[in-house]
Amino acid sequence: MSIANGSVKAGLEGIVAAETRLSRVDGQAGRLTIAGFSVQELATKATFEETVYLLWHDTLPDTDTLTAFRQALAERRALPEATVALLRAAAKAEVSGMDALRMAAGSLSLSAPDQNPSGNPERDALILIAAFPTIVATYWRLRQGQNPVTPRTDLGHTANYLYMLFNEVPSPERTRGLETYLNTVVDHGFNASTFAGRVIIATQSDMISAIVGALGALKGPLHGGAPGPALDMVFDIGAVDKAEAYIRQKIERGERLMGFGHRVYKVRDPRAEVLGMAAKQFYEADGNMALYQLVTGIEEIAVKLLAEYKPGRNLDTNVEFYTALLLHGLGLTTELFTPTFAIGRVGGWTAHAFEQQREGRLIRPQSQYIGAENRHWPAAEAVL
Repeated sequence: MSIANGSVKAGLEGIVAAETRLSRVDGQAGRLTIAGFSVQELATKATFEETVYLLWHDTLPDTDTLTAFRQALAERRALPEATVALLRAAAKAEVSGMDALRMAAGSLSLSAPDQNPSGNPERDALILIAAFPTIVATYWRLRQGQNPVTPRTDLGHTANYLYMLFNEVPSPERTRGLETYLNTVVDHGFNASTFAGRVIIATQSDMISAIVGALGALKGPLHGGAPGPALDMVFDIGAVDKAEAYIRQKIERGERLMGFGHRVYKVRDPRAEVLGMAAKQFYEADGNMALYQLVTGIEEIAVKLLAEYKPGRNLDTNVEFYTALLLHGLGLTTELFTPTFAIGRVGGWTAHAFEQQREGRLIRPQSQYIGAENRHWPAAEAVL
């Protein structure tokens, strides 16, 4: 098939590749809809298990169904022995948390070996969602020189993750704070990692392979974001009265302000709105309000200066800014930020994989050749 000159869309910008009922991103209005609910409503009211069930089945579970779904996940939290051994080796080699998660996720096939190239998609999706928190918590504790904490089946998905990290049952405020975060980031349109996962599952490969591919895409800094540096900037500034001079110098040096601006959103990222409120509620109940006030003061000054230096660019607060504040308040180190994001996003990845399987079509875009033409292999004597 020939492709007409000028039809190439770099990065597939503006190309609609599929229909989805999972999420809608309205960048102009600053709205994110997840399975029919605004992110503001879903993130603050649902448990993570309810959100995943909704994405998978397009309906909220009744009480009995939710209990069974929670149990199905809880029963799959333990890791294969080989996965734990791999994580120990990774900790010894001091690989990044995302590399450890990617490698360990691939080994989850040991939980349910299958000769079918497509595996058992729903079973494998349950294993992935259940095991991601165990992988991340196990690896983090090993890196700290601590023994892993055995998962508990009597705790919810989010509470169990915090329990495995810190070896204590979290307060309801801490659990709600993290639950809101996981719901907020569970899905976000056809981003790079989601698209990568759909491309893989479209080949009739298995669910675990698709999610490992999505993890590889998320690891890239152009997609995974940088909530850690956003928090580093706050600590570098240290006081609101120092913020304006610091930010002016940074902008005038041509440096990017981490936590501001988004490729899709032309106004304030609605996820920042949700996480900002979640951070406020958490810090008021169980945190350091001085840090919260520092962050909000810096945000106000940064938005004002970005509008002054870059008029018309609409560089407003994005999800990274309040992710950093909320996760830091919950006790997570910056090394845990992106793996924790993956713990939330795997719910969306698996839902997209199911959707793509129902579509049943291979994803195969065309390319436009721009290389040389009519070359001839040199004669043997010419090569010598």
